[in-house]
Amino acid sequence: MIGRIWHGAVPVEKSDAYLEKMRTVALSGYRGVDGNRGAWVMYRIEGDIAHFDMLSFWDDVDAIKRFAGEDYNLSYYFDFDDDFLIEKEPYVRHWDMYED
Repeated sequence: MIGRIWHGAVPVEKSDAYLEKMRTVALSGYRGVDGNRGAWVMYRIEGDIAHFDMLSFWDDVDAIKRFAGEDYNLSYYFDFDDDFLIEKEPYVRHWDMYED
């Protein structure tokens, strides 16, 4: 199993609307891909910036590619992201998961 973490930052005044988009659009986008084992949105406020992290788990690299494309280390962005994000970070982080 592979863990994938994406990060984005939005102005705090847009954070409620962005969280709603993440809950209603992004989570189902992740969870609807064959090989996805779950996805969660985490966020924290630091001053005037809201930081969002999308934590998702995948069966294997092929499952991630079905979601993100062939270059699966690149960030995947939804159409609504341009209306919220301060910048588009180019890469995500992947972690090999240990299961007992």
